[in-house]
Amino acid sequence: MMYMWLKAIHVFFVVSWFAGLFYLPRIFVNLAMVPADSHAERDRLLLMARKLKRFMLPLMIGTWAFGLSMIFFGGLEAAHAWMTQGWLHAKLFIVLLLTGYDGYCGRLLRDFAAGRNTKSHVWFRVFNEVPAVALLFVVILVIVKPF
Repeated sequence: MMYMWLKAIHVFFVVSWFAGLFYLPRIFVNLAMVPADSHAERDRLLLMARKLKRFMLPLMIGTWAFGLSMIFFGGLEAAHAWMTQGWLHAKLFIVLLLTGYDGYCGRLLRDFAAGRNTKSHVWFRVFNEVPAVALLFVVILVIVKPF
């Protein structure tokens, strides 16, 4: 019973964190398109991005905390999955990559704030698709469990 509660809360944090992972790079697309003389628009987008990034941190921590708690407090089923099922190792690897992606978003935001962005809006449009692809792989791993 406890395992199902942990799983439900984990899914809540995952969905919420992904909302930020989807939206923050979209703000970057808009920031990259702001004309140099449009200071008010740039400042507004930077404020939105900073607030969103700050909100995403506890969501990422909750994702990790409740995900790991399912392994450590989920009983024999979770322990067996951790030790023997490759799909879970692959999922954790993707989540680790997404954590790095989240951190890189923080670096990109600092670059925008300091006026050091050198990437185009087209680059950010492609960058914006990374979480969607990662989510597809995670869902396939969790539902299909291919290995």
